[in-house]
Formats: sequence, structure tokens, C-alpha cells
Amino acid sequence: MVSKTQKHVLITGTNRGIGLGLVKAYLNDGWRVSACCRSPEDAIELTSLMELDDDLVVYGLDVTNYDEIQSLASALKGVPLDLLINNAGYYGPKGVSFGNTNVSEWEKVFTVNTIAPQKMAEAFHPNLCLADTACIANMSSKVGSMEDNHSGGGYLYRSSKAALNSVTKSQSLDLAEDDITVVALHPGWVLTDMGGPNALIDIEASVIGLKRILDTISPLNTGEFMDFSGQEIPW
Repeated sequence: MVSKTQKHVLITGTNRGIGLGLVKAYLNDGWRVSACCRSPEDAIELTSLMELDDDLVVYGLDVTNYDEIQSLASALKGVPLDLLINNAGYYGPKGVSFGNTNVSEWEKVFTVNTIAPQKMAEAFHPNLCLADTACIANMSSKVGSMEDNHSGGGYLYRSSKAALNSVTKSQSLDLAEDDITVVALHPGWVLTDMGGPNALIDIEASVIGLKRILDTISPLNTGEFMDFSGQEIPW
């Protein structure tokens, strides 16, 4: 169980990459970590951390399965949650040009990147309300910025992150009375399976920056869209 003084974070998409990096960072900082991924049996590095740290619990969760989300919320009923990081994401096919959009893939990208963070926020809202101060961090992307779009294309992923930014803004307004801070974060172009080999920063640099932001965030920041270095990104 989470003690009254120990901070508690729930992170999705923790089997690898940024999600796994965030799990390690919060464990190192003494937090209780609820780590979620679709197939824990395949997440060897993640699950092996439970043998080293009692503050980690790994849950099997497909964020597109809303019954599973509700089941996890029921299992954690009454447990305060200081931070919800909606990190799970899906890029879909790359290099999608005008005239070549695959509708079924587009729906999948939206389901993971846009709808799931909203359903997670709704399901764990009671837990967030139990914390003294709480925050929802939605992992967005700079490509979701309308103003920063100078190249076109990227229809599936780009539009899903733009929509997530809209969800974030609405959440920040709707949850303000509950003292829940909500932000959209761009982790940078990171050397992960999604980011590819040409990315500019490694996972550690991204995680350090993201955690630094979340450690110092306040209600004054609610509704903001920032990159891992703390720079505000235009909508």
C-alpha cells in the first residue's frame, strides 16, 4: 500500500523507452510506482525491477480496453494518486502522404493517443482527488502543434496529438476546481523504437527533463504545452 507521505505515480506504456525510463526515475526518487503495460510477461526489464524495489507494482493494461481501465481503477479504489502520466502511444504507419491515409490505422492511432488518456483521467479522477496536490501529464508531441506545422503530412500521428492537446486544455479547465494540474508534454525527438535511429536525444536526457518539469509544476502551469526542457510550445 501507498503510505500517506509517499508520492504515488501511475504510468502507462512502461514496457520500454520513455515509459520504462520514467519508472526507473521515480523509483530512484522514492515514489510508489504503478507501471502499466499490455503484456507484463514480455516486459522482462520492467518486471525484473520488482525484485529490486518493493515500491513498484506492474499491471497488465491495454489502454484501449476500457473495461480493463475500470477494473484497474476499482483495484486501486481509495488509493491516492499524485501523478498520472499518460505515456502509452502509437505512431502508426510512417510516411503517410495525402491520398494514402488508412482509416483503420487512423482510428487505432486516435484510440491510443487521444481517447485513452481521457478515459484514464476519468477513471482515476477519484484517486487524483485524494492527493494533496495532483497532476495529469499527457505525453504529446511537437508535431501536434498547429503553428509549428511547416511540413504537412504525418496525418495520423500529427492529428492525434493535436486532438490530445485539445483534450488536455479541456481537462485543465474542467479539473481546476479539484486542484488537479493538467499539462501536455513533448518528450523531444528521442532514441526509441518510435523515435528511430536519427533522433536527437537519448531516453535519459528526455526523462530527466520531463521529471524536472513535473517536480516543479504548479497550478499556474495548468493547460500548458511544454517540451522536455520547459520551453512552451505554441498550440
